[in-house]
Amino acid sequence: QVQLVESGGGLVQAGGSLRLSCAASRSIFNFSAMAWYRQAPGKQREWVAIVINGGTTNYAASVKGRFTITRDNAKNTVNLQMSNLEPEDTAVYYCNAQNWGRNPHNYWGQGTQVTVSS
Repeated sequence: QVQLVESGGGLVQAGGSLRLSCAASRSIFNFSAMAWYRQAPGKQREWVAIVINGGTTNYAASVKGRFTITRDNAKNTVNLQMSNLEPEDTAVYYCNAQNWGRNPHNYWGQGTQVTVSS
Protein backbone atom coordinates (compact mmCIF):
# COMPACT_ATOMS: atom_id res chain seq x y z
CA GLN A 1 0.00 0.00 0.00
CA VAL A 2 0.99 3.58 -0.56
CA GLN A 3 -0.73 6.89 0.02
CA LEU A 4 -0.30 9.56 -2.62
CA VAL A 5 -0.98 13.20 -1.76
CA GLU A 6 -1.12 15.83 -4.47
CA SER A 7 -0.53 19.53 -3.93
CA GLY A 8 0.08 22.68 -5.93
CA GLY A 9 -3.23 23.09 -7.71
CA GLY A 10 -5.03 26.40 -7.93
CA LEU A 11 -6.39 29.13 -10.15
CA VAL A 12 -4.17 30.59 -12.85
CA GLN A 13 -4.67 32.71 -15.93
CA ALA A 14 -4.18 31.32 -19.39
CA GLY A 15 -0.52 31.37 -20.30
CA GLY A 16 0.55 30.94 -16.69
CA SER A 17 2.35 28.13 -14.93
CA LEU A 18 1.76 25.76 -12.04
CA ARG A 19 3.83 23.03 -10.44
CA LEU A 20 2.03 20.02 -9.05
CA SER A 21 3.67 17.73 -6.54
CA CYS A 22 2.81 14.22 -5.44
CA ALA A 23 4.22 12.95 -2.16
CA ALA A 24 4.22 9.22 -1.50
CA SER A 25 3.98 7.67 1.96
CA ARG A 26 6.78 5.22 1.17
CA SER A 27 9.54 4.65 -1.32
CA ILE A 28 8.52 4.92 -4.96
CA PHE A 29 11.74 3.32 -6.15
CA ASN A 30 10.13 -0.02 -6.93
CA PHE A 31 7.10 1.30 -8.76
CA SER A 32 7.30 0.51 -12.45
CA ALA A 33 6.00 3.93 -13.37
CA MET A 34 4.59 7.12 -11.91
CA ALA A 35 2.05 9.13 -13.85
CA TRP A 36 -0.35 12.02 -13.82
CA TYR A 37 -3.92 11.83 -15.03
CA ARG A 38 -6.64 14.45 -15.16
CA GLN A 39 -10.41 14.57 -15.26
CA ALA A 40 -12.35 17.55 -16.52
CA PRO A 41 -16.02 18.07 -15.61
CA GLY A 42 -18.25 15.74 -17.60
CA LYS A 43 -15.31 13.90 -19.14
CA GLN A 44 -13.50 10.67 -18.52
CA ARG A 45 -10.19 10.58 -16.71
CA GLU A 46 -7.34 10.85 -19.18
CA TRP A 47 -3.64 10.16 -19.02
CA VAL A 48 -1.36 13.21 -19.07
CA ALA A 49 2.23 12.13 -18.49
CA ILE A 50 4.29 9.19 -17.33
CA VAL A 51 7.81 8.60 -16.07
CA ILE A 52 9.05 5.03 -16.08
CA ASN A 53 11.52 3.67 -13.53
CA GLY A 54 14.75 4.44 -15.31
CA GLY A 55 13.69 7.88 -16.43
CA THR A 56 11.90 7.49 -19.73
CA THR A 57 9.04 9.97 -20.04
CA ASN A 58 6.07 10.28 -22.32
CA TYR A 59 3.28 12.81 -22.69
CA ALA A 60 -0.19 13.12 -24.10
CA ALA A 61 -0.19 15.02 -27.37
CA SER A 62 -2.27 17.81 -25.84
CA VAL A 63 0.41 18.68 -23.25
CA LYS A 64 3.64 17.75 -24.99
CA GLY A 65 6.06 20.64 -25.00
CA ARG A 66 4.19 22.43 -22.20
CA PHE A 67 4.29 19.93 -19.31
CA THR A 68 7.30 18.22 -17.74
CA ILE A 69 7.12 15.25 -15.38
CA THR A 70 9.97 14.49 -13.01
CA ARG A 71 10.51 11.74 -10.50
CA ASP A 72 12.68 11.99 -7.39
CA ASN A 73 13.10 8.53 -5.91
CA ALA A 74 15.18 9.88 -3.01
CA LYS A 75 12.38 12.23 -1.92
CA ASN A 76 9.52 9.91 -2.92
CA THR A 77 7.95 12.64 -5.02
CA VAL A 78 6.71 13.12 -8.53
CA ASN A 79 6.23 16.58 -9.96
CA LEU A 80 4.39 17.97 -12.93
CA GLN A 81 5.59 21.35 -14.16
CA MET A 82 2.87 22.91 -16.28
CA SER A 83 3.56 25.92 -18.47
CA ASN A 84 1.62 27.93 -21.02
CA LEU A 85 -1.60 26.69 -19.46
CA GLU A 86 -4.82 26.77 -21.44
CA PRO A 87 -8.45 26.80 -20.25
CA GLU A 88 -8.71 23.27 -21.66
CA ASP A 89 -6.21 22.16 -19.00
CA THR A 90 -8.81 22.82 -16.30
CA ALA A 91 -9.36 19.55 -14.45
CA VAL A 92 -8.72 17.62 -11.29
CA TYR A 93 -5.21 16.20 -11.56
CA TYR A 94 -4.44 12.81 -10.05
CA CYS A 95 -1.14 11.21 -9.16
CA ASN A 96 -0.81 7.54 -10.09
CA ALA A 97 1.66 4.84 -9.10
CA GLN A 98 1.84 1.68 -11.18
CA ASN A 99 3.10 -1.81 -10.52
CA TRP A 100 3.51 -3.89 -13.65
CA GLY A 101 4.35 -7.54 -13.97
CA ARG A 102 2.65 -10.56 -12.46
CA ASN A 103 0.49 -8.64 -9.98
CA PRO A 104 -0.27 -5.31 -11.63
CA HIS A 105 -1.83 -2.63 -9.49
CA ASN A 106 -2.59 1.06 -9.63
CA TYR A 107 -2.59 3.49 -6.72
CA TRP A 108 -4.29 6.87 -6.86
CA GLY A 109 -4.17 10.10 -4.96
CA GLN A 110 -7.22 12.19 -4.06
CA GLY A 111 -6.55 14.79 -6.73
CA THR A 112 -5.85 18.50 -6.86
CA GLN A 113 -7.94 21.05 -8.75
CA VAL A 114 -6.37 23.12 -11.50
CA THR A 115 -8.45 25.92 -12.97
CA VAL A 116 -7.21 28.00 -15.89
CA SER A 117 -9.13 31.17 -16.64
CA SER A 118 -9.23 32.75 -20.08
